[in-house]
Amino acid sequence: MSKAVIIPENPVSRFLFSSTQAAWFWLVVRLYVGYSWITAGWGKINNDAWVGENAGTAIKGFMGGVLAKAEEGKDVTSWYATFVENVVIPNAKVFSYMVAFGEVLIGLGLIVGLLTGIAAFCGGLMNVSFLLAGTVSSNPVLFILATWLVLAWKNAGWYGLDRWALPLLGTPWSGKKKKEEDASETTVEA
Repeated sequence: MSKAVIIPENPVSRFLFSSTQAAWFWLVVRLYVGYSWITAGWGKINNDAWVGENAGTAIKGFMGGVLAKAEEGKDVTSWYATFVENVVIPNAKVFSYMVAFGEVLIGLGLIVGLLTGIAAFCGGLMNVSFLLAGTVSSNPVLFILATWLVLAWKNAGWYGLDRWALPLLGTPWSGKKKKEEDASETTVEA
């Protein structure tokens, strides 16, 4: 049986990802990323090609371009093109609503700081989907910021609803004071 080795967290990552003093930094990042998502989603919700009578039209057009890039051998891998052709395009209307309302929900979650880590993860997943589709735009920057917000899930929503919601869910604060050493150490199996 192997003995557990305790590896202390370095001071920089402990500050950035566990300290409420860094929450101001994460608030700025959250608001920027949240605003980016909510404005993109709101534009889609108010566009008939995304939501409404003609829902799915925009997705079909965009995904047609993805398939063309894949045929040219540029920017889109063959497995993603297969996914687009067999799953996304036949269900364009469903994906259209999912993208539009998903963007708004991600933006709202980040702006109000509710389930910040989950909202950031979902945003990062959408960024990766857009990158796999061959669209660069602001996606790399938003993906990096979303990844950082996922890492900072414990304190990124401190100036937001997570400050009250996470303790109600039982994470990450138990209400009992722990030794600082326990809070800053990670256990790794040797």
